[in-house]
Amino acid sequence: MNFQVAVLKVLVSYPDGFAVMEDIKRDMAILATSGRDWSERTKRLAARVPDLDIFSQSLIERLNGGWRITNKGRAVLEIMEARPAPVQTTELPDVRAVEEPTPATTLSPMPSIVPVRRMRKRSRRQRDAIRRRQAAAS
Repeated sequence: MNFQVAVLKVLVSYPDGFAVMEDIKRDMAILATSGRDWSERTKRLAARVPDLDIFSQSLIERLNGGWRITNKGRAVLEIMEARPAPVQTTELPDVRAVEEPTPATTLSPMPSIVPVRRMRKRSRRQRDAIRRRQAAAS
């Protein structure tokens, strides 16, 4: 998990972007134990802004025993979360006519992760149901 991205995400979720340290620590602990999806997401977001430093870049400010996200911090978070522009489809030349592969012809679309998520949710529900039955039996 990328700590700095997680701090920005936590602070933006609070009213006025301000949270006391106890709340930040609690939320960070929850996120740190929430699984690989969150960890991978924060790493992907951090990769979009490689020189991210929330303190020296004034993306957050320290006040009254807590931290507040600044307008600049909100803007950087929006940049990190912005989806890439959709690729405009153009007519590609016949692949057989191209002697050397070009980036446009060698790229393959990313596989969908939705079925994997559904399977994870289903197996998680099944595990929870087993645990409830075991708890009720004891």
